Amino acid sequence: MYSYKDIWRVSYPIMLGLLAQNVVQVTATIFLGFVGEVEQSAVGLAGIYYIAYFTLCFGFSIGGQIMISRRNGEKNFNSIGTIVIQGVAFLEVLALVLFVCSSFITKYLLPNFLNDHNVYEAIQIYLSWRIFGLFFSSFNVMFRAFYIGIARTSVLTVTAVVMAVVNLVLDYGLIFGNLGLPELGVKGAGIAAVCSEIASVLFFTIYTWKTVDLKKYGFHRMKFDFSIIRRILNISSFTMFQNLISISTWFVFFIAIEHQSSRALAITNVVRVFYLLFFIPFNAFSASANSLVSNTMGAERTKDVIPLIKRICRMSLCFTAVIMVVVAVVPEFWISLIASAENPTLIAESVPALLVVIGALPICSISTVLFSSVSGTGNTRDALIIEIVVLMAYAFYIYWIVLVKQAPVAVCWTVEYVYWGGTLLLSFLYFRYAKWQNKKV
Repeated sequence: MYSYKDIWRVSYPIMLGLLAQNVVQVTATIFLGFVGEVEQSAVGLAGIYYIAYFTLCFGFSIGGQIMISRRNGEKNFNSIGTIVIQGVAFLEVLALVLFVCSSFITKYLLPNFLNDHNVYEAIQIYLSWRIFGLFFSSFNVMFRAFYIGIARTSVLTVTAVVMAVVNLVLDYGLIFGNLGLPELGVKGAGIAAVCSEIASVLFFTIYTWKTVDLKKYGFHRMKFDFSIIRRILNISSFTMFQNLISISTWFVFFIAIEHQSSRALAITNVVRVFYLLFFIPFNAFSASANSLVSNTMGAERTKDVIPLIKRICRMSLCFTAVIMVVVAVVPEFWISLIASAENPTLIAESVPALLVVIGALPICSISTVLFSSVSGTGNTRDALIIEIVVLMAYAFYIYWIVLVKQAPVAVCWTVEYVYWGGTLLLSFLYFRYAKWQNKKV
């Protein structure tokens, strides 16, 4: 069975990689806070909109990752490269379809859901460039799936650092007009994000070409085979839909908050930055759980799955305890790093909402690991059912607490207790009662 050291060896590069990747959203949010509250809020909302599209590509890659992990556990290395190549080809076609859909939605449908026209204009400017990133992020997520699937995750750290550095430099230059670059504001943030993803594609390509045994993993077979796509889709279609409805419902939450007031949206976007940072270790451990559970089942060691999940949950909880203590002691200080010091009322008003989110972290830390482990067993359809049931309760609670009760922002953020608490309960019941041990992929 995988030891704590083995789990950490897989998890920490993913964690560092996610930290660097989140710099793309966090940097834009912080920098645009100095441009204006509208611009900062708009990019936060546009970021979730973009992720709603990206998550379809990411969901497909999770299906590929599960297959890669299973083949790796079976020592069937030669079929892995074919999965990656076919996956990239499919995702590029999907990215084109999503690009066209987004162009229509942002122009004709999105204005009907926003009260503030200035927010909409800033969102449209940002997305007019950001949406091109789908073509490059599609490539990146499939190679991320490859390296996580074969438990060789150290490259993810370097790739993400390259992405973060490029984004940071270009954000600084293009948002404010520094480094001899034009001052483009929100538009500059979108261009910087796309350029950082291009840099990541180049690094993945060069690194794979130079360091991976292409023949061992079957990368030399470039023939398109739709039967492989179909097998990936048999797993990932549920994950894709699950991720889409999950992030779309979160987008609805932000739209509902925007209908309260522009200040409520500004507070929520500040808290969202912390939310993204908090979930870096959670997502790293959940990705490790997905890969290691699938590898363990591929090696036909199903009796080790539950002890493995328990170990990962303990490690995730330890990180949670540290995060809670560090942030909860001086929340105003940490918020001031995100919100402009020239807006002290925004800092003070963001504290209660941040503390509410901090209180939910222990539930989130366990829930993310358990839920990803459900997918790791290959039962992505059951994971989708769990997601749908929980999101029904989540959506109803959003409607009641945000739109009907018009509750303060801090109270509105209790939606996280509903979502992660429900996910935790249903995932636990899955491992307790479902027949997951003999699932074939």
